[in-house]
Amino acid sequence: MKILSKIRGVYTIVEFVITVLIVIVLMYIFKNSTYRIRQTWAKMQMFLMRFSITQIGHTDEKATLLVLNHQSLIDIVAFEAIYPKDLCWIAKKEIQDIPLFGHIIPAPRMIAIDRKDKRSVIKMLKLSKERIEEGRVIAMFPEGTRGDGKSLLQFQSGAKILAEKLDMIVQPAIILGARHVFDSKNIVAHSGDVRIVYLDPINPKEDEHWYEKMHDAMKERLKIELANTSSHR
Repeated sequence: MKILSKIRGVYTIVEFVITVLIVIVLMYIFKNSTYRIRQTWAKMQMFLMRFSITQIGHTDEKATLLVLNHQSLIDIVAFEAIYPKDLCWIAKKEIQDIPLFGHIIPAPRMIAIDRKDKRSVIKMLKLSKERIEEGRVIAMFPEGTRGDGKSLLQFQSGAKILAEKLDMIVQPAIILGARHVFDSKNIVAHSGDVRIVYLDPINPKEDEHWYEKMHDAMKERLKIELANTSSHR
């Protein structure tokens, strides 16, 4: 079984790289259809990688900032497949610096920031405002890196600054099962179900401690969902 998971992991990486490069070319050619291209690709990934998505709760139409826990590349794939609006992901600059593959940032007009450069905050605010005006929803992983899927890391300040400076409505969401579907650290893959749990939207103007409370609420909901998952096995 472990050998099969490893083979599937290698297959996933190869398939992922090839299809992403094709998608990048298509997005440069059809600049006005990048959302549909990405959504079609993401749904194709669900079929090729044999995973399903279960949604609990609902997306909020007024939300302009989506904050998520992060555990796998599948996090992005899942949301690209099911989210009803064109997402603009905020990613670290290192991704854009990857030869060829890094075009996954500029081709669909995502936002790359250099966390070592203080001016990146100004760039993030400016570009996020532009994307929101275009009708897009900003998506961020406030943990700043991938976790193990079993706990929530501390949040960095980027999402807090963004939401408060641009008067955004924030919707937190919890992702479960993505690391099981594809673990890029150990290069193993399995079929399975990815669960997405939407929490209530937040207006930062209503509570100065909203960011800390949001982290606590997401942490607690993750704990509950993991416990429910274990009890049903």
